[in-house]
Amino acid sequence: MTDLIRSWVETANRADCPFPLNNLPFGVFSAGDAPRCAVAIGDKVLDLAALQSAGLLPESGFHEPALNTFMGKGKGAWQDVRDKLTDLLRAGNETDAVRAALYDMADVAMHLPFQVTEYTDFYAGRQHAFNVGSLFRDPENALPPNWLHIPIGYNGRASTVVVTGTDFNRPMGQLKGPQDDAPSLGASRRLDIELEMGAVVGIPSAMGEQISVDEADDMIFGYVLLNDWSARDIQAWEYQPLGPFQSKAFATTIGCWVVTKMALDPFRCDAPKREKELLPHIKDTGPMLYDIDLSVTMAAPGGKPKIICETNYNTLYFSAAQQLAHHASSGCAMRTGDLLGSGTISGPEKGMFGSLLEMTWGGRDPLTLDGGETRTFLEDGDTLALHGHAQGDGYRIGFGPCVGTILPAKSTREGRP
Repeated sequence: MTDLIRSWVETANRADCPFPLNNLPFGVFSAGDAPRCAVAIGDKVLDLAALQSAGLLPESGFHEPALNTFMGKGKGAWQDVRDKLTDLLRAGNETDAVRAALYDMADVAMHLPFQVTEYTDFYAGRQHAFNVGSLFRDPENALPPNWLHIPIGYNGRASTVVVTGTDFNRPMGQLKGPQDDAPSLGASRRLDIELEMGAVVGIPSAMGEQISVDEADDMIFGYVLLNDWSARDIQAWEYQPLGPFQSKAFATTIGCWVVTKMALDPFRCDAPKREKELLPHIKDTGPMLYDIDLSVTMAAPGGKPKIICETNYNTLYFSAAQQLAHHASSGCAMRTGDLLGSGTISGPEKGMFGSLLEMTWGGRDPLTLDGGETRTFLEDGDTLALHGHAQGDGYRIGFGPCVGTILPAKSTREGRP
């Protein structure tokens, strides 16, 4: 395990700081002016556009309000910038130029870190797939026949991927309960979360080009926390035969910091033992998952956050590299800024389940929140936050929170003439 790299930004050296010099996650910020690229260090945000203007970093598109230009430059550019930033921020190397580019994190606004070109959501958590299959079928036939052979996924909506702190309205949709004679249009009553990680593609591939798992791993720039909000009642009526549509299209929240693959390399770990041999195009070539502790907190309006889930990214069955390699196996072109959701990350015990559907077992077993309120699914005003970090020896690699609050549904005609 790598040791802590000490910085002259003293807050970065604290054992509980999510943003030590070992991390250097990338994001986009503003301070009452135009959004531009940054990294987090301690309790500060470092303006990369200012460093680029001062000639301390190469031209990498850091004045732009998204990381896409930099991400598209590839591994050599990523490593070069990381090395230069590490040197500029290392203990003993303080300069006026770099200090002048620091902002207090509490005083800036954070924005969507990259332009999401496409969004694909996978279903790569075995325990989640087993739990859902057990709920809606039976434990003996919980997994679909293809599940152990391919990373199952669907194409989502990039247009409604939003950054942490963005509140959104409860979705409207077509609903039909088992006792209803016909469907009706209304607000979802079974609104849920899904604890996920998102892999961010940096290096594109061409249409018709197949990529190996190792090539796919090299294409990934980094990872974000991701909450795949889900309207379970809309989903139940619409999903056959083509899968989720409006039940997932209304909002997907990601964290504001992209933690690079380079920062996570010391925490690589193997996937679980394969139950069926994988085909060559997605076969494991080494440790491609990560040991990342994950948790979810939930707070009712005016209440204190309560931890409702604690699990780990290493419980996934398929890695992001395997998902990406399979995605391109048909010749599908992948683009800089593509976002791949992992699927719900659930561990083997109830306290490790990453969705309310599982935690309450379809609404049968309500959760009790701080203050005594109970929940089966989300109510208006509820706030959910995802948290994650990889724990090193005396330091941690954190992602920052991924937060969203539910607002009441809007009428389909509200705001229209």
